[in-house]
Amino acid sequence: MSLKDKVIFISGGSRGIGLAMVKKAAEDGAKVVIAAKTADPHPKLPGTIYTAAEEIVEAGGEALPVICDIRSEDNVRDAVNQAVDHFGGIDICINNASAIQLTNVTDTEMKRYDLMHQINGRGTYMVSKFCLPHLKKSDNPHILSISPPLDMNEKWFQGSVAYTIAKYNMSMFMLGMAAEFRGKIGVNALWPRTAIKTAAVKNVLGGQEMFEKSRSPEIMADAAYVILNKEKDLYTGNFAIDDSLLAEHGVTDFKKYADYPFSELMPDFFVPEDAYPVPK
Repeated sequence: MSLKDKVIFISGGSRGIGLAMVKKAAEDGAKVVIAAKTADPHPKLPGTIYTAAEEIVEAGGEALPVICDIRSEDNVRDAVNQAVDHFGGIDICINNASAIQLTNVTDTEMKRYDLMHQINGRGTYMVSKFCLPHLKKSDNPHILSISPPLDMNEKWFQGSVAYTIAKYNMSMFMLGMAAEFRGKIGVNALWPRTAIKTAAVKNVLGGQEMFEKSRSPEIMADAAYVILNKEKDLYTGNFAIDDSLLAEHGVTDFKKYADYPFSELMPDFFVPEDAYPVPK
C-alpha cells in the first residue's frame, strides 16, 4: 500500500485526527492541501494550518495550507482551485472539519445549531461537490468522512439532537454519494470506537480525565490509511469503526494507542455494539 504522490484535500486538518491522518499519508510522500480557518494560534488549541504544513513536510510529504471557511461557497471553490493549480489535481477528499455542542433543545442557541449544520452537513456536501470533477480524473479516487454509522437508537439523540442530526447529515451524504458514484469513486465514513486524544476532548467535552482515557489519533490515521489504499470499486458505502477495521486487517495489539486498558477507556457516541463488536 502507498499513497505516494496522491493529492489529498482535507477540511480542517490543522490538529488532532485530521492532522494525524495526513501525516500518515505524508510518510508515503502524499501531497496535502489543508483547507481550514486556523491561520492564527489559539490560546487553548495548539496548531495552525502553517504548523500543520511544516509537520507534513517533516513527515515526508508536500503541503499547501489554504485559509478556508467551509461555510463559504466562494472560499471552498477557491481552495479547490488552488489545490488543482498547485498540485495538478485531487485524488482524495477528506471531510474532517466539524463543530460540536452537546446541549439539549432548550439550551442550544440557534446560532450554534446553524454553525453545526453549516459546517458538518453543508460543508461536507459542498467540499465533496467541488472536489468531484477532479476526483473523477483520478485512477483511484476516494471521499472519506469522519462521521458515524447511522444508528437510529434514540439514546444517541436524547439530550444532543442538534449535534446528532448535524453529524448524521455527514454520514447520509456519504451513503448517497457512495450509491451515486459507485464504480467511479470510493465513498466511505470512518468513526472511532473510543474518545480520541484531541483538544476538543480535553477542552470542550470531558477535561483531563477523559483526555487521558482516550486513544491516540494514530488509530484513526492507521484506519484511514487502510481505507484510502483500497480499490474504489471494492470498498465503498461503508461505515467503518477504527479498531474493527484494523482488526480485520491483522492488527492485534491496540495497547499502543492508549495508556489504559480498553475497559477503562471512554466510549465514543454512535457505535452500535451489536453491529461492531469489540475486537478481542
